[in-house]
Amino acid sequence: MSRPDTTGRVLQYLPELKGEEQLHVARLMKPMDDEEARQFAAVYRERRKDPVMVLLLVAAGLTIVGSGFQRFYLEQIGMGVLYLFTGGLCMVGTIVDAINYKSLTRRYNRRQADEVASLVRSTPTADELW
Repeated sequence: MSRPDTTGRVLQYLPELKGEEQLHVARLMKPMDDEEARQFAAVYRERRKDPVMVLLLVAAGLTIVGSGFQRFYLEQIGMGVLYLFTGGLCMVGTIVDAINYKSLTRRYNRRQADEVASLVRSTPTADELW
């Protein structure tokens, strides 16, 4: 079966991606066949975090008692606990997170994409099982 160009596949399976994230996912999807690309898209979409949600959680930490919600959301439990008990490192860390929310999310999503791609490539097909 023929494969569409890589960017076209990303737009087909994950149209919500933009910019650097789209390019990274396109590189990961390049060697995948259509079934692997579908599996990748389904799993990655579930794991992917939205930068706007991270910003909202940072804002909640600035206005509500307790900081670090964004770190828990990004599965950085240790930093979340540290922020929670130190008031976001006296709010300085929370303000820095408000400035860097896109890069925090981009780093998390890149790790998830790499992990999902390796998982999809290592999953045997039905033909390989027989």
